[in-house]
Parts: sequence; C-alpha cells; structure tokens
Amino acid sequence: MEIKLTSIGIAKNKEREHFGKWKDVITDLIIHDRYKDALSGLSEYSHLIVIYWMHDVKTCDIRHVPQGKVGEVPEVGIFACRCPQRPNPIGVSTAEVLSIKNAVITVRSLDVIDGTPILDIKPYTPQYDAIANAKVPDWVNKLEY
Repeated sequence: MEIKLTSIGIAKNKEREHFGKWKDVITDLIIHDRYKDALSGLSEYSHLIVIYWMHDVKTCDIRHVPQGKVGEVPEVGIFACRCPQRPNPIGVSTAEVLSIKNAVITVRSLDVIDGTPILDIKPYTPQYDAIANAKVPDWVNKLEY
C-alpha cells in the first residue's frame, strides 16, 4: 500500500539537538501560503495538536530506554514511549498557542527540532481530546517535558 503525506509547513526554532525539557521551547510553525486560509478561527484556541514527521530519525528500534534514562526508567517497546525511533517517525504533540500572524503560528512546548515538516494541526478540544482517569506508568513522571 502506498501512502502519500503532504507537509503543510515547517517548524522553525533554535533547537537542533534536544533530549527532553521541551516545555519552554518556542517554535514558529511556518504554514505554506496555500494553507494560510485554513487557519481562520484557529486563534480562538489556546492549544493545538501538532502532527509532524521526525525527518532526522535514521533508525528503527524495537525497544528503547526513553530519554536515555538508563537505570531511571525501564526499557520498553518503541510503541510504549514517545521516542522517535519508530517504524514511521510520526510525532503527535500538544502545544500552547502564543500567537498567530499571517501564516506563522508561534507555540510553546512543541517537541520538534528546527526544520521538522509539519503534517497537520488540529485544535485541542477538551471533549474530544481529554481522557478522564487516564493511566500512565509511574516511570513516565521521571521524563522531562
């Protein structure tokens, strides 16, 4: 089966190498001009869900220690962590909207490096996106966001 993905824009920030600690990183999402009218109404939202292609990932791991925290967190299957070394390195993250000007969305806490292709964005909508009584392993609290 062939799947075609289209980038709607690109991420611009000062980060090239980063391992956790994304919560204060500011990123501009530069949306391609042909999609700028699709941003209408987006400024009414405080957060976005951003879907992106982790284009610099060169390996595919079956198991991984999240954030390299050997001895602090367990080795888990790649699908049990947010690490990029997956068969299809697609990332999904929620980020705070700081501003929208023309075709540039400025966000905080998006875990992407400079040059990352943006595949899609969706407004964060609590009745669709919040999970009551969500469960995560205790070790997840040791990761740095």
